Amino acid sequence: MKLNVGNLESFLRIFAGVCLLYGALYGAIGSWGYLGVVLMATGLGRFCPLTSLLGISTYRCETGSH
Repeated sequence: MKLNVGNLESFLRIFAGVCLLYGALYGAIGSWGYLGVVLMATGLGRFCPLTSLLGISTYRCETGSH
């Protein structure tokens, strides 16, 4: 599995996932807010199957050797 979610995107996915879950748990939004789990999983795992299928990657390898 090749990583395809960069640092900023990972943070945004996790943040949005937490917000959606919070809204769903406290009744502010409908049950679709539980999709926040998917956002959190892709943010934490740094891999998104959908963007992989589309050939999109925001991940930059930062190994220090160029």
